[in-house]
Amino acid sequence: MSRWIEGRVINNRHWTSQLYSLQIDAPIESFKAGQFTRLGLDIDGERVGRPYSFVNAPHERYIEVYSITVPGGPLSNRLVELEAGDFIWVAPKGAGFFTLSEVPEADYLWMLSTGTALGPFLSMLKTDEPWGRFEKIVLVHAVRTAEELTYQDTIRSLLTAHPDQLIYITFVSREDTDFAIKGRIPQAIEDGRLEARAGIPLTVDHSQVMLCGNPAMVNDTSEVLEARGLKKNKRREKGHITTENYW
Repeated sequence: MSRWIEGRVINNRHWTSQLYSLQIDAPIESFKAGQFTRLGLDIDGERVGRPYSFVNAPHERYIEVYSITVPGGPLSNRLVELEAGDFIWVAPKGAGFFTLSEVPEADYLWMLSTGTALGPFLSMLKTDEPWGRFEKIVLVHAVRTAEELTYQDTIRSLLTAHPDQLIYITFVSREDTDFAIKGRIPQAIEDGRLEARAGIPLTVDHSQVMLCGNPAMVNDTSEVLEARGLKKNKRREKGHITTENYW
């Protein structure tokens, strides 16, 4: 099978000057929520491709990815300029193991994300699986400024559909707000602010934690959790922490 298939842009939503979401129509194979695809463009005679997580659930018709422009990035600065009808290359199959099938059973599922790493969690939450497996699900989105708290329409729909299960918590690091936690996720776990806001404990006995975002958050949060006795999930040994670095 070819490494690439042809896709067409359906919509390019600009959330901020740097953040955007592409919707793409392409005949890809079935994938698991949490997996990623690859998008590519031919630039200066060379095909440039990068991985992007699915924001859409597997049952939704159009591929959706959430991205940020990278200074000097050859692909992201082209993707942000695409318009409806434009051509794009898409990998025919999803890939990756950051999926709920890799997560052991627990009472509570903590989904901790930074920036555009919110995407794969939205893909998972738009499926039936998490709601049938976990008593409570805590979705955490950490950003620099309040305008980067995107996908509010999707999150409101999820909160309406699952009012007794979903807990949504935001972090804003560079602005003062009257609703978000100020600072970083690992510090808020250490000092108890995250659990206080969620109203449930983050413990070995009750919790599974999925971390997706910048490597500093993933590494620092993993260390804080491991100090509490939580362990990383391995294929041969169940633990409590499942991670995905987002660049």
